[in-house]
Amino acid sequence: MTLPLWQKLDKMARNITPFSLTLALVIFSVVPLRIPGYAPIAPVLALMSIYHWAIYRPNLLPLFAVFLLGLMHDLLSGTPVGLYILVFLTVYGLVVSQRQFLAGKSFMVYWFGFLLISFGAAVESWVLASAWNLALMDFQPVFFQFLLSLGIFPIIAWVFLRWQQSFLQQD
Repeated sequence: MTLPLWQKLDKMARNITPFSLTLALVIFSVVPLRIPGYAPIAPVLALMSIYHWAIYRPNLLPLFAVFLLGLMHDLLSGTPVGLYILVFLTVYGLVVSQRQFLAGKSFMVYWFGFLLISFGAAVESWVLASAWNLALMDFQPVFFQFLLSLGIFPIIAWVFLRWQQSFLQQD
């Protein structure tokens, strides 16, 4: 049985929402906010999205999409090309490998998983940036970026969980 065109378009729109939402977060995260000292510690919003979708719907955010999101983040934020590509791909791979443990657990387990993953991502980005600059970079901004991301995570997670329940029911 074939679906009518409008149902196919609806299904396609629903299926690209994880990528679209993550791309919107990449763009939003690089918008200048005119807050002194904010840019170096701005949370990596796309990391939260990649974490969520890698747990709940990795089929809707495939590896090549994560690569493109990392490339867009690098190009828009001015970081060395490849830095966030590697960070996002690492996070995606780790989370997909642990999704049996993380999926369907309490919010505290979900948040604790993000704490571990995002701290690892912060350290990885610091190591890669230090290697790129051939000097140890200051870890303090990276640590505050991690803390800010950890604090904002419940809000982003709540939005994604509601979005998933409302629009992306299992097919």
